[in-house]
Amino acid sequence: MSSLAELEAAVARAPSAVVAFSGGVDSSVVAAVAARVLGPRALAVTAVSPALATGELDGARAVAAAVGVEHRTIGTDELAREGYRRNGPDRCYHCKTELYDRLAMLAATAGFAALYSGANVDDLGDWRPGLRAAAEHNVRHPLVEAGFTKADVRRVAHELHVPSADKPAMPCLASRLPYGTAVEPTVLAQIDRAERAVRALGYRELRVRHLGIRGLVELGDEDLARARRTPAAVTAIEDAVRAVGYTDSQLAASSLRSGSLNRLRRSLPIVEARHQSK
Repeated sequence: MSSLAELEAAVARAPSAVVAFSGGVDSSVVAAVAARVLGPRALAVTAVSPALATGELDGARAVAAAVGVEHRTIGTDELAREGYRRNGPDRCYHCKTELYDRLAMLAATAGFAALYSGANVDDLGDWRPGLRAAAEHNVRHPLVEAGFTKADVRRVAHELHVPSADKPAMPCLASRLPYGTAVEPTVLAQIDRAERAVRALGYRELRVRHLGIRGLVELGDEDLARARRTPAAVTAIEDAVRAVGYTDSQLAASSLRSGSLNRLRRSLPIVEARHQSK
């Protein structure tokens, strides 16, 4: 079991650092420890773009204030990158390249020595093209260096009283699109509206998968069990999604599993190779 002391040592290897900060539990733990170890020489930075879900920036600001780290926002324009808009299996590479380009410029201008991410050991076993972008920008991963799994991150987040300790994962809105479906601002906005509508019904862990005219709602285990107790609850969810512009909607029979697109990708190696060769 990795310890807080090991993570503090990993963070302290740089004299100052910019933390790529989404407000999720991983980056929040890195930011909290950076604040403890580096003090004013730590800066948490949140990227704002059409792919950021409503409420996520407010959440990040609240976490930054709670852990005592300086917080800034920057605008990113991943939609200007053709590789991102095309939405191949390497979409995250183009997104993270945009992010780290911007963070590197900020760090150089403001005199910060390192860029930190919130990647943990469990991420290394999944399809994470964003890690390639990180390597190209010399981004360090303190959680990986300290041997932290996701379970370690959650445990230390509680130890440090990080507000996002139990926050469900919230990847960017583009992750709701099947690979090969172009990423467009109007589509991202529609997904955002649909997820806000379902969340307003009291559900916490969810995704609305954009399947053309159909919105497929996936709920976490507890939320799905609650929704399935009554037909009226299912109807309310599906009506909420149709109300924001989907012609059809459906509550998925199985519960939400993060990384579902990656599991699909592994069954389509030819598609991956085609996109990466362009």
